[in-house]
Order: sequence, then structure tokens, then C-alpha cells
Amino acid sequence: MKLKLDADGHVVVENGMPVYVHDDGKEIAFDAAQAVSKISALNGEAKAHREAKEAAEANLAKFANISDPAKALEALDMMTKIDQKKLIDAGAIDQVRADITKSFQTQLDEANGKSQQLEQQLYGEMIGGRFVGSKFIQEKMAIPSDFVQARFGKSFKIEDGKIVAYDPTGNKIYSRSKPGDLADFDEALEFLVEQYPQKDHILKASGNSGSGSQQSQHQAGQKTMKRGEFDSLDPIARGTALQGGITIVD
Repeated sequence: MKLKLDADGHVVVENGMPVYVHDDGKEIAFDAAQAVSKISALNGEAKAHREAKEAAEANLAKFANISDPAKALEALDMMTKIDQKKLIDAGAIDQVRADITKSFQTQLDEANGKSQQLEQQLYGEMIGGRFVGSKFIQEKMAIPSDFVQARFGKSFKIEDGKIVAYDPTGNKIYSRSKPGDLADFDEALEFLVEQYPQKDHILKASGNSGSGSQQSQHQAGQKTMKRGEFDSLDPIARGTALQGGITIVD
């Protein structure tokens, strides 16, 4: 490259930049400021490459005694497995599993507790309310509704939001008036009472005369009961008999 000169031997300037003639004869104005900036950038890039190269060489020097890199990697993998085995042998894995299980079990117990509480509330509102408002109990039973529920409440369950009654053998109680349908509450309760061996002690007097009339023993005026007969009653019937003024005799 040579500077371009005019006829008087002065440097030719274009846009404030000297013009150079290249070996192929092409004339190009030289931007000195841009060239300096580019040289500075290249110097910075070269410095970064040099520093990275020096760091890599320093790290590589730590493995100068390793002649077979593949075997070295294999040894590192083996040591990792040995460390894992030590953890397992030491019971660390089991401890982690135990901690996770304990945490999960705690959450499960809390959820089950809340579920049982809600189930009990639902049972009390749906089934307990049916006993309190039962027309059959009000008209036919000689004992309070809470006594009736204490004796027969376990035969009623809530399934799919509905009350379902079961007989003593575990079968669902179906309606006699509506074949194929489940019995409603009062019909099911009446069926259960009819199957109860001590029903005479918990039913009201029928109000009829003759051999077909049915009265509870204390309503019929009985004031004494043999101990063997009394012992054969269930706790609710015993309480009813005592409330009625029955005297136990041997």
C-alpha cells in the first residue's frame, strides 16, 4: 500500500482521510480511528484467550501423572458407587425413607381425622335427626328416641348421601310397600324392632283388648321380674324396666 499523491506531491485526502493505493491499484481512504478501535478490541480478545489457555493448562497440570484418562474416569465412577453403598449400609437411605414416610403418615392421619369428624357430623345430622323426628318412635315406642338410636342406630348407614338400613344378617332392608325399593327410615326401623327379641319391653301398649293386644311389661302393670329374665334383657331394656318401677326378685 502506498499513499496517493497529487501532481504537486501532496497526500490526497478524501472525507478527511488519506487515500492509499493498494497493490492491485484499488484506491481506499484509510480510517485511522476505526483501525485503532479494532486493534484495541482484538488485543482484548487475544488477552481473554490467553488467560483461558493459561487456566486450562494449570488445571491440566493437576492430572499430569494420569497416563490413562479412561481408567481415571472409571475409578471415579467406582468410588461414587462405593460412597453410595456406604450410605445404604449406614442406614442413611432408610432414614430418609422413614422421614418421608413419617411426614406423609402425619398428613394422612390429619386428613383421616378430619374425614372421620365430618362423617360423624353427617351421621349425627342425618341419622340422629331421623330418630328424633321419627313418627314410628313417637307413636309406637315406649322408650325415648335416644334409647332407640343407641340400640338400633348401628343398623343405619349413609351411602351415596342416602340412609340405608341393614338387617342383623348384614342384608339391606327393602320396602314391603314398594317392592324393589329400599325401605325408608320408619319402615326399616319398624322391621328391626319386630325382629328384636325383647320388643315387648320397648313397645307401647297397642290399645287393643284381647289376646292380640301388646303392652310393655311395665305398662301392663307388672312390678316384679325374676333376675334370670332381667339378665336376659339388653342394657336398654333393663334401663326401661327399672325406670318403669320393676322390682327384681330371685
